[in-house]
Amino acid sequence: MNTADINVRDPYILVHEEKYYLYGTRSATAWGLADGFDCYVSEDLENWEGPIEVFRNNGDFWADRNYWAPECYSYEGAFYLVATFNSEHRNMGTQILVSDSPTGPFMPHSDGPVTPNEWACLDGSLYFHKDGTPYMIFGHSFQDTPKGEMCVIELSKDLRTSVGEPKLLFKAAEAPWSVPIPFAKKEFGLDGDVYFVDGPCLYRTESGKLIMLWSSWGAKGYAVGVAYSDNGELDGAWHHEKAPLFGENGGHGMLFQTKEKEWMYTLHYPNDRYKEKPRFIKVKEHNNGLLLVDEGSSGFQQ
Repeated sequence: MNTADINVRDPYILVHEEKYYLYGTRSATAWGLADGFDCYVSEDLENWEGPIEVFRNNGDFWADRNYWAPECYSYEGAFYLVATFNSEHRNMGTQILVSDSPTGPFMPHSDGPVTPNEWACLDGSLYFHKDGTPYMIFGHSFQDTPKGEMCVIELSKDLRTSVGEPKLLFKAAEAPWSVPIPFAKKEFGLDGDVYFVDGPCLYRTESGKLIMLWSSWGAKGYAVGVAYSDNGELDGAWHHEKAPLFGENGGHGMLFQTKEKEWMYTLHYPNDRYKEKPRFIKVKEHNNGLLLVDEGSSGFQQ
């Protein structure tokens, strides 16, 4: 199959041994009951083998809905799938699964999510400090905090548990381009201004600047914005670019380097239910930030 045949949200690419492994949220089950994740494998980002089911709930797993945003990492001789799960009996959270292969099968690495049990959390993304310490960046969902909080928590070296308390990085409401969700009352029964955060992805520029790409709702729908730390580390003060990087009807992406060592950004587009496809856009550094290099397609801003 080719890329246009793949119907997923929240695409994530792992490059391993000269192959591309694509993971994502199954569009068909994104908003209700769900039972697994798939992987697609390619050598050229155009032609894919799959879907290969990498995780399936055989009835023993705690979550039965909202299987979102799987990200796969090669770490200390194993592969770890970091994903969001939900249940009517437990708060939404990000749990880590483990396998000896990027195509699974993945099994739970711990008893439950590594995000706080008392919070509704989503979209965990790993970040490794220069000293090797692992951290998880994640969204604290608007069900708990209507301003939409992006948070970080330290993880144990074996990725089995969190260490210490989560820390707030920034709120979606602080970004100049982010606007309240227009359907908060209709879809979620929430009054007032409600913001959301999702899809964090970190990048360090050649000069050492630490950038986060992340998604929220913008003036033209689902969008991707840019935040940056003033000291080049997670504990700095985070500031926001005025305009979104990708401004209309697409989002939740991640950065990766191709086999040719070129940087690319993948996101799902459009953000129309059951029509989402992975999209690949070249990226280059520009004025100590990032610029998407589009090839004549519509729907985003530079």
